[in-house]
This record gives sequence, structure tokens and C-alpha cells, in this order.
Amino acid sequence: MSEFLLKPRIRFGQDALAALNDVPAQRALLVTDQAMVKFGLASRVTDILRQRGIEMQVWDDVVADPDIATVVRGMKRMDSCAPDLVIALGGGSVIDAAKAVIFALAQTRPEAGRERPQFVAIPTTSGTGSEVTSFSVVKAHAEKLVLVDPSLLPDIAILDPSLVASVPPAITADTGMDVLCHALEAYVSTAASDFSDALAEKVVQQVFRYLPTCWRNGHDLLAREKMHNASCMAGIAFTNASLGITHSLAHALGGVFRVPHGRANALLMGSVVAWNADYQGQCDTAAAHKYARLAHLLDLPAATTRQGVNSLLVAIAALKEEMTMPTGIQQTGIDAADFERRLAEMVGQALRDSCTPTNPRAPDAQALTELYRQAWSGSAAHCR
Repeated sequence: MSEFLLKPRIRFGQDALAALNDVPAQRALLVTDQAMVKFGLASRVTDILRQRGIEMQVWDDVVADPDIATVVRGMKRMDSCAPDLVIALGGGSVIDAAKAVIFALAQTRPEAGRERPQFVAIPTTSGTGSEVTSFSVVKAHAEKLVLVDPSLLPDIAILDPSLVASVPPAITADTGMDVLCHALEAYVSTAASDFSDALAEKVVQQVFRYLPTCWRNGHDLLAREKMHNASCMAGIAFTNASLGITHSLAHALGGVFRVPHGRANALLMGSVVAWNADYQGQCDTAAAHKYARLAHLLDLPAATTRQGVNSLLVAIAALKEEMTMPTGIQQTGIDAADFERRLAEMVGQALRDSCTPTNPRAPDAQALTELYRQAWSGSAAHCR
């Protein structure tokens, strides 16, 4: 027997932030970061709640790639104010931090007798899908730990495209490629289902159609809404089907060298797709046939499985080129000697990553090492 979990409730579209008027609460804690405060997005949330007479506190020092110390600070803050409503406003780091704090308090303070607060997630990037996933990524030293538990799921997700209109082009590109990677990996995961496949296929179509528009003109609210919805749908797909080694490798690369997560996925994606498809061999894997199906849905040449895989790889490379993204890890400023010195460490982390077991092709250390080296140069020989 399999399962497909449908949670949270999703409010979406322009003016979706007004859904906060319907959320009951007496004491609320807003989890966010300094950027949301600086650009006035935090006040859009607090104004709605304060006008309703709700007691409001703000925890605004969440940083990118939240670590254990961040979670401990959040536990102390949440424990002191005892909110019945927690709202996470920000990108994946903010939402992941709020998840980890709520989860950790429930695990370490069961004797407190408090009910879990209602949890609302409001993403301000179209990338992680964290607002609808049971995943949370927390950094411990130079390694990213992936927490997976159904209790991490928010109760309500609010998708308002106006909150992502000012996201800069570079971040739009990074987060948009993260959406594409979520869909591609969920689609070929060993835990994929008809339900997750349907979402993943729609996501891939919307990313290729709307991401370049968002990158060129961030204030195109139709394109922003479509990408925001795609990010959420990809999150639903992968929280049910899990992910694969693109994410495992990206988690390690980001943990060791602080490469932004979406960019790391983009750098590794093509090499992993080709490897999963066995492109240099028979190109007759289950993943290869599914990749070719995606090429067909994108109206790309796909008369044979190999041609379909190649078309998808070319389309991924073209999308990155259009958004002027780096083609190889070497273009991110990482020192070549440092990369080689820490290569085995990253491979070890990737092998232990919770996303690795559901990759469609089981990797070993040698395979992951080769994938990193291909991604370093950006010259993987898979397109022809």
C-alpha cells in the first residue's frame, strides 16, 4: 500500500495574503529575516494581525542556511512567548528554521503540555517548496542535515505573487532551477507515483514557459504567480516521492563551500540526468524513458528515448545559458585545490544524504566523484 499526503491548505493568487484575516489566534510569532523587515514585507503581515488585536512578536534574525545555533535561539524565543500561531515569512531558510524549531520543541519539551501552534508558511521566493513539504534542512558544521517528518508540514501555505515581484534576477534563476530540479528528481524517484508524476509534469512545463519571463521582468505578476504555483506543486511532488542525488550532491557542495542551493542543483543537474539515463550506455533505463516523456511534453524532438533525453539536456543547458548562470562549479570562485581536497568529504556526505536512497540509479563513491568532476568543468559529454 502506498500513500499520498495532501497538506497543507493552500491559499494562492493575487491578494492571497488577506487569508491571514481568517486565521484564528491570540498570540502570534512571526519568524522572518532582516531582509523581509528592511523591504517592508514583514510589516504587511504584522499590520494585518495587529489590526485584528492579535498580540504580535517578531523573530527576525534567521540567516541563510540555518544552523543548530539558530534553532536553539528560536526555541528559546518561541518557548518564552508561547504563541498559538507561528508564521514563517521568507525563503526556504526561514521556513525550514521555523519547522525545525517547532519540531525540536515538541521533541524536547513534551512535558510542557502545550499544543503545537498553528503553523502558516508564506514563501517569498519561488524555489524550495518548503511551505508544503515535510523536509527541513539544518546545517551542522560543514554538513547539511535533512530532517524528514510529517509533523514538519505547515497547516496553511499562502502563495502571494506580489511577495516575489522584487526578487532579483540572479536569485530568481537560482530558485527557479531548484523548482525544476525538484520536479525532475521526484519524477524519476523510486518512490514516484501517478499522483506525484502528474504534478512533476505540470511543473516542468510551467518552469520552461514562465521562468525566463520572471528572470527578464520580475514584475510580470502572471509569470510570477505561475512560478510560485510551480514551486508549490513541486514541493507536494517531492515531499511524497522524495528526491535524488542531484540534491544529495548539492547539499554537500552547499554545506562545504556555501554555494546557494538552487545554483548548486543547476550546476549538477545535467550530469545527474545523463547518468540516471545511462546516456553513455544503452540509454534504456526507466529514468531515461521518463525524461524522454518530458521532452515530448515540452514539444522537443523525442522520436527515440536517446533523442528525448538529449533534447531535455539541451533544453536545461539553454535555460541556464539564457539566464547567464555559471556552467561549471569552477565559475563560482571555489579554489580548484580546495575542491579536490574536500571532494572525498563531499562524496561521503552525499552518500549519507537522505535523498540518495530514492535515486533511480544506485550510486557509489566513484560515480559521485565523477559527477562532481563533470560539474566542476561543466563539460559533461552528454549532449550531441
